[in-house]
Amino acid sequence: MAELTTLARPYARAAFESAYADSQLNEWAHALAIAAAVSSESKVKQLLAAPGLTAAQKSAAFADVCGSELSDKIKNFVSVLADNKRLALLPFIETLFADLKAQFEKAININVTTAFEISAESQAQLVIAFTKKLDRVVTLESTIDESLIGGAIIRAGDTVIDGSVRGRLAKMTDAMNS
Repeated sequence: MAELTTLARPYARAAFESAYADSQLNEWAHALAIAAAVSSESKVKQLLAAPGLTAAQKSAAFADVCGSELSDKIKNFVSVLADNKRLALLPFIETLFADLKAQFEKAININVTTAFEISAESQAQLVIAFTKKLDRVVTLESTIDESLIGGAIIRAGDTVIDGSVRGRLAKMTDAMNS
């Protein structure tokens, strides 16, 4: 997977730079999300992997499936991907583009997983605390996983803070077994 991300990175950067230059970050993000979803469908994967089709035929078929959701610039981008046999990278390109957009906008998505539902007041306090700590606009998503027993697991980008009872018990078990 790291290899595919490495291959996708220059395309994501090129897409971001083009979108930024045209002040169309949101439009590109939306279109790339659609393109990534379409490229993940099994029938589309079969179409894109068909050896009998040229790159131009693949990009035209892909653009037809996406319909009016893709602007001419994005269709050209898809055509370049097809020419370079990189259409399968669209999900990775979309993820990397979203990361670049979030960095530019100084935004971050944080996922808080708890054993029990947390109140709206507690969520608001977490947003305020993370906004101050990270100096970013924070979007908080809360999920429930009863297997945690108690505490919380917080995921912010590549950072994971495991303050769950299950995590602490696992650490104690590892310490006792070593």
